[in-house]
Amino acid sequence: MNRFVTANPSKCIGCRTCEVACALAHSEGAGVEGLAPETFKPRIRMVKTADVSTAVMCHHCEDAPCVNACPNNAIVYRQHSVQVEQERCLGCKNCVLACPFGVMDVVTVPAVRQFAGMTLSLGVKAQAHKCDLCIERGDAGPACVSVCPTSALTLMDREAMDETLRRRRERAALEAAEVAA
Repeated sequence: MNRFVTANPSKCIGCRTCEVACALAHSEGAGVEGLAPETFKPRIRMVKTADVSTAVMCHHCEDAPCVNACPNNAIVYRQHSVQVEQERCLGCKNCVLACPFGVMDVVTVPAVRQFAGMTLSLGVKAQAHKCDLCIERGDAGPACVSVCPTSALTLMDREAMDETLRRRRERAALEAAEVAA
């Protein structure tokens, strides 16, 4: 089972702390400069309506349409999640069209290449952009989950899923017993 982050709209206050944490976690040493409008590229999005706000991000599908749509095999299953191998990404947007949740983006990033100890700037490169569960943070887990002030975000893995199912079944059984009584 792939891991994924769930959002509880009833706990979300729409503060966008998750977006900021995501952008900073992926700013590759840029620090606060990662929050500048031209470089602010969170992999999670806050959706707000008049009645509800919630975070939306990649579902890390078991049979991910984006994986199947990628012509260069740049989107792969790794570490119980769906990951983009950026060095293989063509920026073709097939994944954007295939994603049923609208959480894939294609962004432009500086294209650089190391050659003979020098860094050469090659302009910009388009690449797929989605939640990667902050796998580079290791056991610390996704930055968005750890900073959410209301605990509206939860990292779901097999153990958490089993516990959620157990609680729901228990609640359903109690409700059924109350109706029968």
